[in-house]
Amino acid sequence: MLLKIREKSQGVFAWVILLLICVPFALWGIQNYVGGASEDAIVVVGDKEFYQQDINRAYSQFSQNIQGANFDEKAVKAQALDKMIKDEVLLQYVENEGLVVTDQAARDFIKGLEYFQTDGKFDNKQYKAMLATQRMAPSEFVGKIKKALVMEQFQRSVVESGFATEKDIDNFFKIQNQKRDVEILAVALEEITEQPTVEEIDEYYQQNQNSFLTVEQVAIEYVELALDDLAKNVEPSAEQLATYYEEQKDLYTTKERRKISHILFSFTKDSGSDNDQLERALKAKAELVGKDFAVLATEVSDDKLSASKGGDLGLFNVGVMEKDFEDAAMSLQLNQVSEPIKSAFGYHLIKVTELVAGEVKSFDKVKAELTTAFQRAEAETAFYESGETLTELSYENPDSLQAVSDALGIKTVKTELFSRVVAIDTQKVNSQKSVIDAAFSEDVLKGENSSVIELGDDKLIVLRMIEHKPAEVRALESIKPVIVAKLLSDKARKVAADKAIEIKAAVDGGQALVDVAKKYDLKVEKLLALSRSNGDVPWQVSQAVFKAAKPVDGKPVVVLVNDAAGAQTVISLLSVTEGKMTASDKAKKELAESNLAKAFGQADFGAALNSLQDNAEIVVNFTE
Repeated sequence: MLLKIREKSQGVFAWVILLLICVPFALWGIQNYVGGASEDAIVVVGDKEFYQQDINRAYSQFSQNIQGANFDEKAVKAQALDKMIKDEVLLQYVENEGLVVTDQAARDFIKGLEYFQTDGKFDNKQYKAMLATQRMAPSEFVGKIKKALVMEQFQRSVVESGFATEKDIDNFFKIQNQKRDVEILAVALEEITEQPTVEEIDEYYQQNQNSFLTVEQVAIEYVELALDDLAKNVEPSAEQLATYYEEQKDLYTTKERRKISHILFSFTKDSGSDNDQLERALKAKAELVGKDFAVLATEVSDDKLSASKGGDLGLFNVGVMEKDFEDAAMSLQLNQVSEPIKSAFGYHLIKVTELVAGEVKSFDKVKAELTTAFQRAEAETAFYESGETLTELSYENPDSLQAVSDALGIKTVKTELFSRVVAIDTQKVNSQKSVIDAAFSEDVLKGENSSVIELGDDKLIVLRMIEHKPAEVRALESIKPVIVAKLLSDKARKVAADKAIEIKAAVDGGQALVDVAKKYDLKVEKLLALSRSNGDVPWQVSQAVFKAAKPVDGKPVVVLVNDAAGAQTVISLLSVTEGKMTASDKAKKELAESNLAKAFGQADFGAALNSLQDNAEIVVNFTE
């Protein structure tokens, strides 16, 4: 898991991933490890207490992994709570068992994350800057990574111990390559011409009124405090910009890029005296007059790893080698070769193979960018002070935004009516989830101001409702055609289903499917040696065929399948032929063994985790 995260930790979502790494098994209540809370605990696992904010955070993180907009919120909350408990149980177990991950292992893992790298190398400045934005000390971050890694260590130890026997593999291919003989009878939907009665229409309308509700809508007015708006009022002087430029010059500086190669004549117990190696180096230097450096490195360098790449050491970073080596590497021009340089390893000939000079962008080039940055930096204090005013006045005057508007000089903005479901558009305030949630909240619908809503780090708004249209049941006449169509569809479905049930009962009673089909003027399709990969039948039919129990004493097994539209398929399973491993399967055997072993290992880990949970002291005071 963590290794996969490491591979994917790049781009826009990298920091989000890193935050999740801190608690990869859903330990979202991590703040409770360093401080208590005044409210009652919702969940207690051993001596660890979780509070409402932890439950909320667990649900928030867990629900982000749910695909699709429609899901059972109650079920997802229960799953998130169960996961949080299981993960805390696992953490306590591995700590009680004394399983540890060293500080160095955690640091190595962090250094391997691409988000903290620049030009393929770990960037300590970037690492510390990102931790600073989260108000987290490096030691705290390393500690969280260690907890995650030790839990991962235990999980891997169980999962990777799974194995598959030859019998398991044989059974897999027996099932995978199984062939089944079937008869299939399609029962299509019939067109229903008899129109539903007035009473049927009215009854359906009365029983399904929740299906005919109009969309609830609300219109709001709001005040918006934006850092960018405050920044526009800041007019920096030339002296201020010049000073700010000097302070921020590192941001406008491109570091020198220097790649080097070397040829090493190493000091070993068998290499002779230091002078012998020096002579070898001088001789090689002389040979370079008519010979390519990379070719010579391949032939004579004692550093076999770099020699295989023509002596290439990649990008040069200060602080890795000894001072004399670094001084020489930094003093060379492009394609220049040094004199022999002595280090603890031996004598080196060094060559610069790539050199891109560093550059500091001039003040004039970055003036516009610099001005914007200065304005925002200067406006931050006013932004936070105004934010406090916004919070206080909107709370003290819950029935109006006028006091806020007057105090801060911000005009109120009104929206048209909108619903809970709108397309996401970051340019429109009323299409952002936090705003929609607030607009339809109980307090706002009662006529009160919302609490302050943060839109990113640089924008705050407070809103109130100016018009509310509750959901209402539509008039019967307006939706009568919809109800008629639904009743006709339901009747067609029922006719097809009843017919399929009658056919199944007849075949179960001993009649041949072909004979029963004649009664209904339907045709039977017989398919011999049907395989799982056969694409001639719909996937629902194929799935039902291979889920059906095997026939006993030659009596067919009959199952029914309906498609999304309601049409029915009667399947008569005649016989089953066990599969065998084919010649082509032998090439897949290793993969099958690996996948089976992994599946068995995952099952073992799940069982182990369930056992730990059963034996743990857990108290849940949670009813949602």
